[in-house]
Amino acid sequence: MKTLTVAVAVIALLAGCGGSGTSQPAGSIKVTMTEYKFDPPTISAPNGKLVFYLVNAGSTSHDLIIRDSSNNRVSGSELVSAGDSIVFNVDSIPAGTYTYICDQPGHEASGMKGTLTIS
Repeated sequence: MKTLTVAVAVIALLAGCGGSGTSQPAGSIKVTMTEYKFDPPTISAPNGKLVFYLVNAGSTSHDLIIRDSSNNRVSGSELVSAGDSIVFNVDSIPAGTYTYICDQPGHEASGMKGTLTIS
């Protein structure tokens, strides 16, 4: 009986941990990161505050860095561990076309980049 009680307690504890850090906020833009791509590879959004829900479905850490047409960093998320998720807020970005990349060594060169269009 004691073994069953311990087993149930362990299962309950593990179920509460889950695999992600947070749930997706309403109205956010979900971006899934894997080796070595973003899904979706293109995002269009209106001018104003952007809220990204970043999900790392890969087996290594990833981030999302937004760069302007001159290759200057506009904003960037924290590093997201494999199997985790975060909410990444970006203050207003002017209308235009931007690139988003993972700046971990070799990831951008392996194809981990996308296009962000702000209208």
